[in-house]
Amino acid sequence: MERRKVDILCVQETRWKGSKARSIGAGFKLFYYGVDSKRNGVGVVLKEELVRNVLEVKRVSDRVMSLKLEIEGVMLNVVSGYAPQVGCELEEKERFWSELDEVMESIPTGERVVIGADFNGHVGEGNTGDEEVMGKFGVKERNLEGQMVVDFAKRMDMAVVNTYFQKREEHRVTY
Repeated sequence: MERRKVDILCVQETRWKGSKARSIGAGFKLFYYGVDSKRNGVGVVLKEELVRNVLEVKRVSDRVMSLKLEIEGVMLNVVSGYAPQVGCELEEKERFWSELDEVMESIPTGERVVIGADFNGHVGEGNTGDEEVMGKFGVKERNLEGQMVVDFAKRMDMAVVNTYFQKREEHRVTY
């Protein structure tokens, strides 16, 4: 993070049990939440200098959490999310999207929002019909989980930002 000059980072699959904030070295602090040390878990890593700017931490579930910071008079909400994988029950997926919707709806109009998440879906290459929320550099064919991402972006008037930039094939999907 230091080398790339990243001050805020959302992390998923932390697999740490508990609801804490802890220093992780190199001048960074991790706020995290997890209920099982074998699966899930989300967190937000902040540069230590930003910790004093944290106004609120919402640990909703082991798949959704948010931090509200005030930086130079601007309210910034950082949301970390970890959607259920392909193959998980639809009920679990719907619960995740409901939790994420609730967090978004709790943020006052005018405050800024950044979501860093592993949505476990493919929004597809091309953007015909969805130009208002995504670019044309998505991955593969759209699957159900990817459609959920696009629908969420439309509902929240947001964008799937990583689809606006062309990337090398090996940087497009992680496993």
